[in-house]
Amino acid sequence: MPVSPPNEVVASGVPAQVARDMTIAEQHDWLQTFLRRRPVSRRGMLLGGLAGAGAATLGTTPFGRAAYAATTADAPLLVGGRHTAFGADPARQLRLAGQLTRNPGRGKVLLDIGPSRALGGTVEAEIRPLLSQVPQVDGSILTVEQFYVHAAFDRLAPGREYYYRFRVPGGAATPIQAVRTGHAKGRHGGSFRFTMMGDHGSNTTPPGDPKGVFDDDYYKDDNQPTVAHASAITAAIARLDPHFHLLAGDICYADPSGAGKPPRRTTTGQPPAGFDNFDPTVWDVYLSDIELSASRTPWMFATGNHDMEALYAPHGYGGHAARLDLPTDGPKGCPSVYSFVYGNVGVLSLDANDVSFEIKANTGYSGGAQNSWVERTLKAYRADPDIDFIIAFFHHCAYSTTSQHASDGGVRAAWTKLFDTYQVDLVLQGHNHLYERTDPIRANAPTREAPDGSTVDPAKDGTIYITAGSAGRPRYQFQTGEPESYRGKVVAGSNVVPNSYVWAPDGTKAPEAISWSRTRFDNYAFVAVESAPGAPGGTSCLTVRGIDEHGTEFDRVTLRRTVPKHR
Repeated sequence: MPVSPPNEVVASGVPAQVARDMTIAEQHDWLQTFLRRRPVSRRGMLLGGLAGAGAATLGTTPFGRAAYAATTADAPLLVGGRHTAFGADPARQLRLAGQLTRNPGRGKVLLDIGPSRALGGTVEAEIRPLLSQVPQVDGSILTVEQFYVHAAFDRLAPGREYYYRFRVPGGAATPIQAVRTGHAKGRHGGSFRFTMMGDHGSNTTPPGDPKGVFDDDYYKDDNQPTVAHASAITAAIARLDPHFHLLAGDICYADPSGAGKPPRRTTTGQPPAGFDNFDPTVWDVYLSDIELSASRTPWMFATGNHDMEALYAPHGYGGHAARLDLPTDGPKGCPSVYSFVYGNVGVLSLDANDVSFEIKANTGYSGGAQNSWVERTLKAYRADPDIDFIIAFFHHCAYSTTSQHASDGGVRAAWTKLFDTYQVDLVLQGHNHLYERTDPIRANAPTREAPDGSTVDPAKDGTIYITAGSAGRPRYQFQTGEPESYRGKVVAGSNVVPNSYVWAPDGTKAPEAISWSRTRFDNYAFVAVESAPGAPGGTSCLTVRGIDEHGTEFDRVTLRRTVPKHR
């Protein structure tokens, strides 16, 4: 069996027929060897050479004004694509970031911050350059250099609104924006809301690329083909103004399909049939698209299979280190594995690429370090009297019934027994492009029915699993004969699915009959969660809602836990 299925290989420049049998580390080594034999000079890169062996073409900025090159130093230097995140302690740590339109040269980018619009404090932002070189099938090399700015703050006040702006040499500044620190650990901060989805992407075509290559027009018409689904989901999340947002992998889709097609970039006409291309500038339009929400709400990312970008070491995650800020409290060498506590909720971001039986390009890369960390972290969280609920989010699904990916036996083998042991309340997954909620599960079987509107006691009932890879990419389908079932369209007995499957260790699909699929919604959607902490001796509740791209709720379940009377 190949390391990755033929339709799940990111087109990083390694020939597809070779990449299918390579890990991400092997693909990265192949690319480095290829590029050493065909060096692109700094001058050639900056001038943007013509097609041919060793030549370079340059991507454009998210603002459509200039190329990433020192030769465009007269173009405006601006900051866009602002996005925020928490550090390991959301109550006191914020990470503020953005992207520059061009190389700033020796100029300094400043960040002004303060507890009011008067600001009052200024720090110099860190500038992180990122050079990307993608071999093309015609012998040329697509070369893009991007520049990101970051500022970290570690001694802030909990539950406080801070205001910030970026300033560049010459005085141009971003609009002043507000962002909140989190509730301190425990129940005293009161109620809060967060959102989640996965498999997002962008409806915006990068400047210089023809329409239809990287946006959803690349695919056949979906339902409501005039709706920009990824943008609609972002806007719906922004309207809710959550305290934070979780994205369960497959972030921007810099490779439009991930189908392992050979790379050939085109800037005019229709995309050539049978080709794909990894284009780093898709990240530019993506960060600009999510700025509506991410500039105010911390977005916390996990990594999916489309986020393993072999251009960047280690394990394809080096590009994320330049673009994103993630907490660093996870196991060494696992950059998207981390945890944080917000109020009475503990959250774990896991990297399912490390354990997947379906897509093995990074399977086993942590050498077991992630699984050991997961157990230690869950044990500590469940023993903490200030934490009521534990949530894990990641990409590949432990439990799902779609025809495209269904369930991943590797995820089940690695983590579900730990989720049972430490009574994880809620698991949020992506990968499958639709919404599906299970009944509570323990020991790989449902413990009770939990229809729309139910209240579940996870301590005795088990864990609820939700798949919500429904944030903007073209929809998947459920199994043949498996109907949707959601509020207003409930199908009695449809929780029983006789023809699903789970990925086996050898990369094959093992047939599986299941009875835990409670809610199924084959449309664009996300998850909204409200935490209502209780008083000692009372009850804390976590209300979990499925919401479509237009803001309509179609599914709800409430999780509850008894608060200890004495600490």
